[in-house]
Amino acid sequence: MAECAALPFVSVQSSNVLSGLFTWTESGVSLSFYTCLLVMFGGALGSLLRHVVSVLTAPYSRIMPWGTIFAVNTVGSFVIAFFATLTMADGRYPMSDNMRLLVMTGICGGYTTFSTFSWQTFEFLRTGAVGRALLTVILSVVMCIGAASAGYITAVCFNFQTMQAVEVEKHKDI
Repeated sequence: MAECAALPFVSVQSSNVLSGLFTWTESGVSLSFYTCLLVMFGGALGSLLRHVVSVLTAPYSRIMPWGTIFAVNTVGSFVIAFFATLTMADGRYPMSDNMRLLVMTGICGGYTTFSTFSWQTFEFLRTGAVGRALLTVILSVVMCIGAASAGYITAVCFNFQTMQAVEVEKHKDI
């Protein structure tokens, strides 16, 4: 089977949902091409669904992003937890790792990355790792807002430099 990437430094336990994504070789761990296609297809489907929901909820989201908060993040968080729980090996409807990756990483990931954050945080809470759950929430919020701020500031600097270059060009013509 073809490989879409080689990751010799990754260690994944076979009971983990990611085990369907990786294949073990003598040189390390690699991703299967088939699984990559499933995740890409799911991501495309989730992204399209996100766009449709955003368009449909736009009239209600003029002051606050209610569509994002409720229709996307809340629904996505429910779906990933519901699906993950029902389809695990000892769940009511066990599914292959590939199908779980299609839905959870692909569709839910394309629809909202917040669902993954919610599920991982919930799993920490469910297993009694309250400190890890709190650290996940704090680091995610602080680092993501920090990254958004850094992205904004960097773009403003690029825009300012471009505006200065345009002004210099204008004065050369005079």
